[in-house]
Amino acid sequence: VDPVTLSETELTSSLPEARYTISPTEDFVIYSTTTEGPAADRDVYEVITPDDRQAGWRNRTNLHLFDFKSGLSTPLTYGSHNVWLNDISADGRYALISKSVYDASKMRPVDFNSLFRLDLSTMQLDTLVVSDGFIGSASFSPDGKTVALKGSPEALGCIGMNVDPGQTPSMYDYQLYLLELDALPRGGVSEQNGYEGVTPITREFNPSISSTQWSEADGCLYFTAEDKDCEHLFRYVPQNRKKKAKSGQKGGTIEQIATPEDIVTHFSLSRKGSLAMSGQSAANADRLYTLASKNMKPTLIEDLCAEALAGVDLGECHPFTWVNTEGDSICCMYYLPPEFDASRQYPMIVNYYGGCSPTSRSFGGRYAKQAYSALGYVVLVVNPRGAAGFGQRWSAFHVNTAGKHVADDIIGAVKAFSAEHTFVNPKKIGCIGASYGGFMTQYLQTQTDIFAAAVSHAGISDHTSYWGEGYWGYSYSQTSMANSYPWTRKDLYVDQSPLFNADKIKTPLLFVHGTADTNVPVGESIQMYTALKLLGRPTAMVLVEGENH
Repeated sequence: VDPVTLSETELTSSLPEARYTISPTEDFVIYSTTTEGPAADRDVYEVITPDDRQAGWRNRTNLHLFDFKSGLSTPLTYGSHNVWLNDISADGRYALISKSVYDASKMRPVDFNSLFRLDLSTMQLDTLVVSDGFIGSASFSPDGKTVALKGSPEALGCIGMNVDPGQTPSMYDYQLYLLELDALPRGGVSEQNGYEGVTPITREFNPSISSTQWSEADGCLYFTAEDKDCEHLFRYVPQNRKKKAKSGQKGGTIEQIATPEDIVTHFSLSRKGSLAMSGQSAANADRLYTLASKNMKPTLIEDLCAEALAGVDLGECHPFTWVNTEGDSICCMYYLPPEFDASRQYPMIVNYYGGCSPTSRSFGGRYAKQAYSALGYVVLVVNPRGAAGFGQRWSAFHVNTAGKHVADDIIGAVKAFSAEHTFVNPKKIGCIGASYGGFMTQYLQTQTDIFAAAVSHAGISDHTSYWGEGYWGYSYSQTSMANSYPWTRKDLYVDQSPLFNADKIKTPLLFVHGTADTNVPVGESIQMYTALKLLGRPTAMVLVEGENH
């Protein structure tokens, strides 16, 4: 479809029904097919490996090429391992593909990925990265000579790691690496072959990488990244594109592109260098912009939710910072009710991150801060240590702490905010969180009595039972409890589990959980609810039949 004239051109009428990626040359697509593995008996069956409990785990994906002119499909891969496409080179000659191997006999990690370059004309396969448990997606530069690879700090021999001594980095703090294909060792980079030709371009860069796209117009790598509680847009300018590189960025520079919104939700580059993006902020939903290629000046194209939000009164939003006893600045946002009156006192809801990403300034979502404030609450969002987007040292506080530093930061920030803002009723402060945030809700009540009520949504009450029963319990614990196990770290798995401290909880606590939750099984709420009931503490539980995480 021509987006200007809306005229349509049919490329083919016989494309196989599958997920596909069109080549930049527009003469073929590469699509993925799934081969179903041997079905298990529905009543009695053997679980082959821990992940075999997951639906579809026995299935395998492979790649095929469909040519528009001939209408023929050609299989590109075959075998017992999952294979996926990362990218197709601008000239259509090469495919960048990955192979995943699962090995439950390894302690950490258990999933290993290898990266290959496949010549689609000769079917020659070049190995770029050998069996690395910390790498993710990859893409070709416009000239096909460089690959941008996304991975955790421990990827590629920890060449991009930047944490304090004794810390283990978070696997969810994503970094960018450049692979110069002509400089890679024969057989691909690995512990055995070395890491020549690899440059960690974000080692000194605090934001955590989200999505990436190379520009054909200027040869730069554009990307979005979690930047504290925002999602900003950046570009990496290779050294050969810049006369003078700034210190601290080996081989080039990273520049932030100013955008009108706090959260860049999507972006796309044209071949001529202009850019389209959608974004939102704390007080508005998605808006669509274009950015000119020369100066990146934004132009508003459409406010996508203007009609839906017409006549809706929204309260003001403001940042708040609290410095903890270790000198770390804790980033917070607070939302005020519409028609706010500073002479009054309001109840307050405290919300915090539910995984390894910060609670952002996004509009809406599962826990819509503006919806709570519209009901007459002040809403305080706290981003304690442990979230990605603040630097590797910061996100490493998520690892092997079982919530200790996180709880300290939340409690400290709430106390400081309440003391500084007399419009908060200190006797009517509640808290809510989901998943890891649900665990934090429970854990907080064992550490403090500042909350009048608390809501745990799909929260973990016992690290040991979650580790073994959740589909991703033991694999997520590769991040949260890296190299620590129930039989080696009782201090983490037992002593800091809310269930084993249930007698300390006095705060009224509501549990909300889906009965089909495969991530945090519903038993995590049931056992804590039961404990509080037996202790005679105020509690309630709401289950949602058939709902997952």
